[in-house]
Amino acid sequence: MMLGGSDTTTVTLTWALCLLLNNQHTLRRAQEELDKHIGRERLVKESDIDKLVYIKAIIKETLRIQPSAPLLPPRESVEDCTVAGYHIPASTRLILNVWKLHRDPRVWDDPLEFRPERFLVKHKEVDVQGKHYELLPFGGGRRSCPGISFAVRVMELALASFLHEFEIEKFLDEAIDMTGSFGSTNMKATPLEVFLKPRLSPDLYV
Repeated sequence: MMLGGSDTTTVTLTWALCLLLNNQHTLRRAQEELDKHIGRERLVKESDIDKLVYIKAIIKETLRIQPSAPLLPPRESVEDCTVAGYHIPASTRLILNVWKLHRDPRVWDDPLEFRPERFLVKHKEVDVQGKHYELLPFGGGRRSCPGISFAVRVMELALASFLHEFEIEKFLDEAIDMTGSFGSTNMKATPLEVFLKPRLSPDLYV
């Protein structure tokens, strides 16, 4: 479980950086939020996270548009049922495609666009705990990921700390390649390479 959790967390943070680098206005807004609430005289603490609503929205939007596990683990129907006009016999093995679910235009405006703001307005009440079926990066119900709360907190703190401490720049003046690889985990097909420049006082990096 620990290995699986670290893998998916790394994947999500990698995609978050890719999306931010391809959407510089979003990156700037995130760093402005950090400077407003944290300043540049200290490091981010876990107790700061609840004030960083835009950072939290970035994590949600990354999990929506680039879920670390595009296909949830199989489920099995316990009895005959009908879903959206489809008859599903008992004991049918079911695999939920959250990649498709998270890009449903009937639910999400401009679903292919990276817009963290959607979680500050229209979808403000939607979370990733498995209670809102339009967003299920960790699954839902009794078989959802047992480490949801911990994983989200780690991702929020890691992303906030990284954006707070470093200016991030692309190697080339072109969009980051967003091609994913095939497999159970939605990893980026090619490595992400960036330039990092400290944003804070040198004393804070010791």
